[in-house]
Amino acid sequence: MPSTPRTPPLRTRWALREPATGAAVLATGILSVGLEQTGYEVLSRIALVPACAAWLALAAGFAVQLLWEREAWVRRAGTPAALTAVAATTVLGTRFSLLGWQTLAEALLALAAVLWPGLLVVVLRHWGPRMPGAVFLACVATQGLAVQAATLAAALSTAWLAHTALVLFWLGLVLYVLTLARFDPRQTVEGAGDHWVAGGALGISALAGAQLLAADSARLYLWNDDDRGVLRVMTVGLLVLDLCCYACLLTAELRWPRLRYDVLRWSTVFPMGMSAAAATAVSSALGVPWLKGLGEVLLWVAVAVWAAVAVAAVRAVSAAARADVRSTAPR
Repeated sequence: MPSTPRTPPLRTRWALREPATGAAVLATGILSVGLEQTGYEVLSRIALVPACAAWLALAAGFAVQLLWEREAWVRRAGTPAALTAVAATTVLGTRFSLLGWQTLAEALLALAAVLWPGLLVVVLRHWGPRMPGAVFLACVATQGLAVQAATLAAALSTAWLAHTALVLFWLGLVLYVLTLARFDPRQTVEGAGDHWVAGGALGISALAGAQLLAADSARLYLWNDDDRGVLRVMTVGLLVLDLCCYACLLTAELRWPRLRYDVLRWSTVFPMGMSAAAATAVSSALGVPWLKGLGEVLLWVAVAVWAAVAVAAVRAVSAAARADVRSTAPR
């Protein structure tokens, strides 16, 4: 029989890559941010390396699939997980801004801003009832832009960036309310890991509020007393809601354990790290010292969970590689 053409293995692997794997970039990137906030600069830079490598790999996969698997690319662009491309880019951009690499941070912000509206519109068109936790990525991506814009506004003393971040902050909260109505609460019992994004969206919203407050200065004078008062109340309220959501989700995990590895478990690590980063940022912005201690505790919990998920991911990849070898071996 004539041999049938086979898809090159590398292309096949990129085509089968789920957009949800972008959560690995989010998880590792936010740990890098959290480690920098708490003074572990060397560890933060070490964590930044795999985050950047994963982001580059996903960007390459995005291009490969766009060129050779157009239908699959269009289909996956309509899923909420596609917005990890925006969120992951903003998290890395924020970390680069904290490093002082403002030109690179600006470029990543521009890239995320270009991707965000198109992907958001496509995702919103495909919304339905009883959706998984990934639906909250509409809020996460929007607030990610707000966090990075506010961070750059402080670094560059640019008022219009801060005002744009404020608009995105409020838009992100509107999107959270809309996504909450679409979320299937049964996911807290049955979800494979991305149900934690419900809390991560609150965490990144609190982080955005803290960064907006921190961006203000005598030179910029961004907010008057009323503006600051509203931002303070909203930021504290969002952090409290995030911590309550964290406690509820953790309780659900203990009550209904889901120990089998799934790529969506990276979407569990990200909200854990985001809660830590949010607590530390709010501590700094509002002058609440004990929140920094809480943030550091939550950070090391997130690091431990990241390590467990990373080990499980390596084992899963190794098992898949062995299965590939067996399936291609001559009989």
